[in-house]
Amino acid sequence: MNQRPITEDDLHAYVDQALEPERRAEVASYLDEHPDVANRVAGFANQREQLRGALASIADEPLPAELNLSHIIESRKRRPLRAWRAIAAMLLLGIGGLGGWTMRSVLPDSSNGLSALAQEAAYTYGVYAPDRVRPVEIRASDSAELTQWISSRLKQPVKVPDLSVSGYRLMGGRLVATSHGPAAMFMYDDDRGDRLVVLTRPMSSRNQDAPMMPQSSGDVAGFAWIDDGLGYTLVGQLPTDTLKPIANEIRKQARPI
Repeated sequence: MNQRPITEDDLHAYVDQALEPERRAEVASYLDEHPDVANRVAGFANQREQLRGALASIADEPLPAELNLSHIIESRKRRPLRAWRAIAAMLLLGIGGLGGWTMRSVLPDSSNGLSALAQEAAYTYGVYAPDRVRPVEIRASDSAELTQWISSRLKQPVKVPDLSVSGYRLMGGRLVATSHGPAAMFMYDDDRGDRLVVLTRPMSSRNQDAPMMPQSSGDVAGFAWIDDGLGYTLVGQLPTDTLKPIANEIRKQARPI
């Protein structure tokens, strides 16, 4: 069976009960085989229920008259400015109902996008690094195809870092979905079975360069930076002083000659 890879979007849609029955069954089967990912998804579900509980006291309250659609239309004819304010209030309520995941993409990032990039890498690591069956979509033996495919999807040349000098072999890679568009994931391992993930994606036009910064999420640590509009993150379950020289090597290789 050629099953589509389970993505981070699938996990969130699973929590929100927004998947088709067949896809939901596939995700459920995946979670049964990956208890660490299942625990993380359970945390998402718990946050969702906490949000519902926090808003339960006002959920059944009647909609204020000034937010009634017919009232807004009528008011707009007489006082356009007031109507637009009401519409804005409705949009804010809708955004609030979506929870924290949507808000991450609309609130300004305090670290020039590095925090969001690092969080995406941590999520990607949590989904694919524990997978012993299909952690990558294209294997290292087809690295030329991988490079061409990733560069085409990201619409700019992307180099696959060589970490052999650091004792890590390229396993392969895949394209992953993030709230900021597609990103390239490259996975590496060593003789002990430790795995590292490098995630890279284009950043917004205002985030063209940013110095390397340490990042952590749970038991996953790493470094993130931006060079010439491309964001890079190295993450793994290793101490930061072990990861830093590897991150420096990636940055050296990624920079244009």
